[in-house]
Amino acid sequence: MAKVNKGMLIDAIAAKTDMSKRDVERVIEAVVDEVTSQLQGGNEVALTGFGTFSASKRAARQGVNPKTGEKIQIAATTVPKFKAGKALKDAIKA
Repeated sequence: MAKVNKGMLIDAIAAKTDMSKRDVERVIEAVVDEVTSQLQGGNEVALTGFGTFSASKRAARQGVNPKTGEKIQIAATTVPKFKAGKALKDAIKA
């Protein structure tokens, strides 16, 4: 299984479209920036057939430092989540 990075994704999209690599890069950056901005604003981003991006709150909890065994307090935080859509799930199962 290969790991596809941003550059490889740009090359693949540019090859499938009439767009230049620079234009594809700008579009990908704009999509990532807008999804990030929407999540920061408390919104969900749903791409029908692909999936839904959302932000989820994690409660504060107690953890253990594996090196020392000392108990530590882990602060509450907000983390990004992605839920795959039906079309994406079906495509991967095949």
